Formats: sequence, C-alpha cells, structure tokens
Amino acid sequence: MKPIFLIALMLACFAGISSSGQEVFRNNELTITKFEKNMWVMETSDHTTMYLIEGTQKAMLIDTGTKTEKLDSIVKLITAKPLCVVVTHLHPDHAGNVRFFDEIHYHPADTLLLGRKGVSYGGKVNFVADGQKIDLGETVLEVRLMPGHTPGSIVLLDWKTGNCYSGDAFGSGQVWMQLQPHVSMATYAESCRKMEALMENGISGIYCGHYPYVKKAFDKAYITDMRILAGELSKGVAPEAKPYSVKVPIGAQNPMITTNGSASIVFDPENIN
Repeated sequence: MKPIFLIALMLACFAGISSSGQEVFRNNELTITKFEKNMWVMETSDHTTMYLIEGTQKAMLIDTGTKTEKLDSIVKLITAKPLCVVVTHLHPDHAGNVRFFDEIHYHPADTLLLGRKGVSYGGKVNFVADGQKIDLGETVLEVRLMPGHTPGSIVLLDWKTGNCYSGDAFGSGQVWMQLQPHVSMATYAESCRKMEALMENGISGIYCGHYPYVKKAFDKAYITDMRILAGELSKGVAPEAKPYSVKVPIGAQNPMITTNGSASIVFDPENIN
C-alpha cells in the first residue's frame, strides 16, 4: 500500500468520539474504537468482534472476523509493530479472514474444525497451550483453554488491566452448545468454574466475541449465572427451555434455549453429556 494512499485513507476514516471510546476508523465493513491506552475494539458490520492489543515491542490481533477486506492493511493503520494473530476458535465468524496473515496461533484441539464451512488456511500455524504467556513488551497475554463452544476454545487474559478476551467461550449473552463437534455440558460447566475463579483473583471484565450486541464487558455475575445453568443442564435439568429458531449446518436439528439470570445456553436436548 502506497504512503499517499495510507495518508488519504487515514484522513478519511479516522474521526469521531463514541460514548465508550474514541472511534479511529470506519468503513462499510468495520469500525475500530480505541478503548484503552493500548486496546482497540474492532466491530464488523455483521456483529463479530476482533481486539487489537499493543505492547511496547509487538501487537496482538485477537480473531480475524468476517467481511473485512484488506484486514492486514487496516491493522497497519493502527499499529506498525510486528503482529501476532491469535484465533480464539476456528468458526468462520472468528477465523474468516486468516488468509490475510502469513502466520496464526490457535489451540490444537480446534484443528478438526479447519477446512469446515469456510475456514481454510495455508500459512504457518503455531499451536498455543493452556497457561502459555505471550509477551508483547510490558503487556503479557496468558492463554487459558476453555472447552465448550468448541473443543479448543481459548480466552486471553491481561492480568495487568484485568481484561479477558473470550471469543465465544462464554457467549455474548448466550453461548451456543448445540454444535458439532460436541463438547459435554459437564466439561463446559468446569470451564465456567475456572473462569469464575479467575474473576475472583484479578480478572474483572470479559470482552466477548460479539461485542456489538452487548456494548459492555461482562462481569463475574454473568459467569456465575452461566456456571449454574451449565451445571443444571449437565444434570438433566433445563429450566423453562424453549425451542431455538436459529439453525446452523453444524448444529442440532431441534435446538433448545434456556436462561438463568443474565446468561442463556443453546443446547441439543439429544446430546448434552
């Protein structure tokens, strides 16, 4: 991309102050808002979310979203630092634009999703592990495995700020557990317990994978509601479950949805544990 074009694009797209941060980029597909000194929220037109975190030496792009052409060039408008791309899970709304990057990171348990329903990748893959720390220079992100939504769903923890970047591990008000490959509800309930413990020890806010729907970071009460609900479902209890109208190719034919407080779970009544 030529420098003159970059300057023109920056002048055309960098503008505005939102109620929750400074809007720094907008086009028909993507809006980028600076929330903190080194953190940007990137919202796509179809309501998926990426997060950009910058350290003193490197930057990290969390997820690659959908419907965003030239995503690599857009990220370079925000930061010139070497980029580490981490995908929280391999569903197409979170990994749809991996093609723009020569190298990505994800958990190996999600490898069986690669090549399914629009996600394919020919670049270099680096597997991350539970507990792994990625140092960006004065900003460190810790990987935690949280299986449920997918077998290899991960969250990324910034202990310095108290932020967690969760992809779809705990949903965006509701979490989809009706999908294939199936992960048991008991396993998901344990992931909720682990996240609840993290929020008792320094993590204060969860930035989810579909931020436009909620416009906030979730607190511990949300995870507690989710943990209780997942635990009930794992024991065969589905309080006031109702048919769920949204059907997806890798999901159950007759999914149900149930709610506890601020949290909802979509599930397959024929395949819970």
